[in-house]
Amino acid sequence: MEYTYLGRTGMKVSRLCLGTMNFGVSTDEKEAFRMMDEALDAGINFFDTANIYGWGENSGATETIIGRWFAQGGNRRERVILATKAYEKIGNPLDGPNDEKGLSLYKIRRHLEGSLRRLQTEHVELFFMHHIDWRTQWDELWEALEGVVRQGKADYIGSSNFAGWHLVKAQAAAKDRKFMGLVVEQHIYSLLNRTPELEVLPAANDLGIGVVAWSPMAGGVLGGSALNSTLNNRTAQQKAVIEKNRSSLEAYSALCRELGEKESNVALAWVLANPALTGPIIGPRTVEQLRDVLRAVEIKLDASFLQRLDELFPGPGGPAPESYSW
Repeated sequence: MEYTYLGRTGMKVSRLCLGTMNFGVSTDEKEAFRMMDEALDAGINFFDTANIYGWGENSGATETIIGRWFAQGGNRRERVILATKAYEKIGNPLDGPNDEKGLSLYKIRRHLEGSLRRLQTEHVELFFMHHIDWRTQWDELWEALEGVVRQGKADYIGSSNFAGWHLVKAQAAAKDRKFMGLVVEQHIYSLLNRTPELEVLPAANDLGIGVVAWSPMAGGVLGGSALNSTLNNRTAQQKAVIEKNRSSLEAYSALCRELGEKESNVALAWVLANPALTGPIIGPRTVEQLRDVLRAVEIKLDASFLQRLDELFPGPGGPAPESYSW
């Protein structure tokens, strides 16, 4: 496994981040335990979860599974850089009218405390705002999040699904408080979605904020089975993406065969090749899938191969404004 510093911090994380969104949904607890043990054995120390995972009435189930895994001992908790998130409505009747999407100080306190109980830990290394809250002001947000850090409930604060200007505004407000602010942004990014190259990646790079890519395989479309003629078990959105990009995906599969690597691993290797990225989040459903994607870290794509990928999946042309102006 390879490691890198998380943004401008002095903390190192594995280049692959284990996403746990499937735990308690398509991956049962026994398999999740096996997967987390294998991830640690493979050198993956960066685990990502959220209080909403488990979904609907089962929100929090994923954190509960991770907590039970930690409770087995064996220094499992001590070996993990753990991230969780808050923002979504999780269906807690005790929240009353505050059971809605958002990031009030009230909600951050209550939801982080709930996460810590389920995770059976006193703190997390990373606490993410799962989405920008358009209503809550930064004086309230940083009052809440700075308190989380000062109380030892989280080491660092991250954002997810923020625009470039959100990152800038957040850091300006943090600087006024003489607080470190954001250290990482979790953002959708893949060969099929390169829009972040316009402003999010340049802003994060300028501010010293690491970027972790979610959905690096475009919801599985870049995973190698996208061109199955029956398109069984695909969502309507996935089917639309596949049909829109069928010719490029066919050429991509051929290019990966020429390289002698699986499409899924090339998609991850492409993310890893970008110096602006800390790395991708992987979301295996089985231990076998986890073992398979470990190969991605070993794949080194040269400049000519990256150019061929650019031709198949052209990005926006670089950062703004030059990408569309002069």
